[in-house]
Amino acid sequence: MKTNDVVRYRVYELIVEISSVSTESLTYCTTSGLVTQLLKELTGEDVLVRATCIEMVTSLAYTHHGRQYLAQEGVIDQISNIIVGADSDPFSSFYLPGFVKFFGNLAIMDSPQQICERYPIFVEKVFEMTESQDPTMIGVAVDTIGILGSNVEGKQVLQKTDGVGQLILKSRSFDSKSSPEQQTDDLLRMTESWFSSLSRDPLELFRGISNQPFPELHCAALKVFTAIANQPWAQKLMFNSPGFVEYVMDRSVEHDKASKDAKYELVKALANSKTIAEIFGNPNYLRLRTYLSEGPYYVKPISTTAVEGAE
Repeated sequence: MKTNDVVRYRVYELIVEISSVSTESLTYCTTSGLVTQLLKELTGEDVLVRATCIEMVTSLAYTHHGRQYLAQEGVIDQISNIIVGADSDPFSSFYLPGFVKFFGNLAIMDSPQQICERYPIFVEKVFEMTESQDPTMIGVAVDTIGILGSNVEGKQVLQKTDGVGQLILKSRSFDSKSSPEQQTDDLLRMTESWFSSLSRDPLELFRGISNQPFPELHCAALKVFTAIANQPWAQKLMFNSPGFVEYVMDRSVEHDKASKDAKYELVKALANSKTIAEIFGNPNYLRLRTYLSEGPYYVKPISTTAVEGAE
């Protein structure tokens, strides 16, 4: 990146920071013309510039007055139109993840229903990205569906969206930390139905994903297991799936910090469930509690008995 580009982007970052403070500060910055210039570059032809600018525009959208401004200026519609045209753009992979993240954050800050109904291309594109060969695209799709499904309204929107509802289970949307009032019988049945419809053997499907040589996919699969870990139907599936309990207990599978943390969250979700001892049996329940107490990064000490005997 050229020096003048770095300076320009830093100016944009500062303008967005100032604009985010209040409506008055945003008005001041728009009068300067710099916000307008940023938005022009966002929708311009340079795909690398687009990718940088969308991050700044997403930051502006974290504020209510920022979202209002972007809507009034037609920027949200423009971003949607660019997503529509992305199929015919061979370089869309540079900016598409950022554009999709923008809508995901917009939906959860405003209303998932309103955003998904007004911009259906957003949901369609997320669905397409889950089928991508690019791990980055899959990761963004997984996280975006997770964001959408992190509240009840979002879950209901996804249920109504043909095909996409199933994919909620590739995400953290049914997080085991969901509040009890959100874990209604209807939602639990919905989860089981979606999970069962993913494939003939959904647990094996996600274990296969977790065995891919990409940490982000491994973590995504673990998040799926964690998302359903506090539900009795899922615990029965796990217990009855050959080798699955050992897979959960095996620390040697994870090699990086993110993966170890994700596995630990799965173990914690299982160990803290009220039904796990009955379904997994007491010996396995005690193994889970031991894993939990040892922490995510525990390494079993190597026995020194043989060495001592040699002396």
